Parts: sequence; structure tokens; C-alpha cells
Amino acid sequence: MKLETLLDGLVFGEGPRWHDNRLWLSDMHAHTVLTVDLDGKREDMLHVPGKPSGLGWLPDGRLLVVSMTDRKLLRRDGDALVVHAELAHLARYHCNDMVVDARGRAFVGNFGFDLDAGEKPRPTELIRVDPDGRAVSAASELRFPNGSVITPDGATLIVGESFGNCLTAFAIAADGSLSGRREWAKLENATPDGICLDAESAIWVASPLSNEVLRVREGGEVTQRIQVGRAAIACMLGGPDRRTLFVLSADSFRADEALSKRSARVEVARVDVPGAGFP
Repeated sequence: MKLETLLDGLVFGEGPRWHDNRLWLSDMHAHTVLTVDLDGKREDMLHVPGKPSGLGWLPDGRLLVVSMTDRKLLRRDGDALVVHAELAHLARYHCNDMVVDARGRAFVGNFGFDLDAGEKPRPTELIRVDPDGRAVSAASELRFPNGSVITPDGATLIVGESFGNCLTAFAIAADGSLSGRREWAKLENATPDGICLDAESAIWVASPLSNEVLRVREGGEVTQRIQVGRAAIACMLGGPDRRTLFVLSADSFRADEALSKRSARVEVARVDVPGAGFP
């Protein structure tokens, strides 16, 4: 399966989400939330000084944006960005990806340590933010909780542990609390970053260190691999039939190099099984 470029010239793309007939994503180091349609037309939507990452929507249609370096969850009210929740008292380091469920509950990951400074990795929390902005620790001892998905019935959350090389599942209770932690899949030679779910309950995983996206079933069976040729940062199933796989790729993780090159891309491929669940 071959990827084709839909949009280039990005600095470092993160958090792709299909919404309102467009792909939404964060150009993290450019401090910009933008959209691109299937014809490759780009529109810049928001400026986020603290670097945007995860995206999602409340049931009433208002956009939520993770602001990484100041550890906040922001909400778009009209033309204004306001603080939806303060996360600094819960997040051990910069916040990153997020999934929002049908009730507007956001599950937000964080690095847990200063990766750029070469700190030793340490476990951290997954944070739940309720629709009213109340933030609590939903799960602990996760090894860099990153991309997350929620099954169509809203009953299961699956999160990629980037430094655990695995996908970890939790049961979601009616009040949003998590329980029954279990390993959903061990990933051999792959590091999960952004992920998305399909209608056969398989998960597409972007693996930046192995330069690929792979389709994984519960238990760890890999049914497909797409070689990207450079770091695969995140992926999302979208399009009118949810059979377009969007892949965000980059040449460099370092902000200075990424800003200099502006070579990050949105790439696409057609797949057989449509997307399902959240995001």
C-alpha cells in the first residue's frame, strides 16, 4: 500500500481528527491548529502559544485543544480560546494527545518527563477532564500515555504507552472512571504514538521509531504494515466513508530542525475497513 501526499510544508503535525468533512490537526511547533480537505486545501484555524496537540469536541460542537507546555486544556468559545481545565497539578510534564468521548469527557496524556533534556523516563498519569472542566487522575503508572481511542459503545478506552511498547485497555464506567487495566497488545519493535480504531476492532498505530503505520488486532497480531520512510507521528481514519487513512509524518523531532525544514506532511492511503468509535 502506497501513501500519497495530501499536504506538505508543515513543521510537526500532531493529533489528526476527521470532523466536519475536513481533517483537523495541530502543527505543534508552528503553534497552529489547521484543517485540510480531501483536495488538499488548507485553512489555519487557531494560534495556540503553548503548542497545540490533542483535539476533540464537546457534544455542543465546541472545540477542545490540548496546550502542551502550559499544561492546559483549552476550549474555543466563538472566536476566543478560554481555559477549560488546568492540568499542571496532575501532569508530570508536557501534555500531549487526547481523546474525547460522546459525553464530552476528555482523556489527556502527558510525557511524564523531559524527553528533550534526556531525563530518565518515569511513569505518569492519564487525566480525565469532565465536561464541566473538573480534572482528575484517571489512571497512573503509564509509560508515556499517548494516542488513545474509545470503542463505539463507549465502554473501553485503549491508550498507547509509547515507552511501554504496548496498547493498554481500560473499562469505562458510567461516571467516566477507569478500571480493569489489561494489556490489549504488545508491540514488538514498534513504538505507539497516534492511533485510530476501525470497524473490525483493529487499531492502526503510528510508530515513529520504526517509520511505519501498522494495523494491530487485540493480542498483538499485525495484519498490515505501511512503510512511511520517515517518522510516522499519528494516524486517523476519515473521509466520507471513513476509509481514508491519514498519516502525519516528519523528518525531525527537534523543534529547531523541524522549523528549518518545514517538511512534515499529511499523507493518505485507502483502506478496506472504515474507522469506528472515537476519535
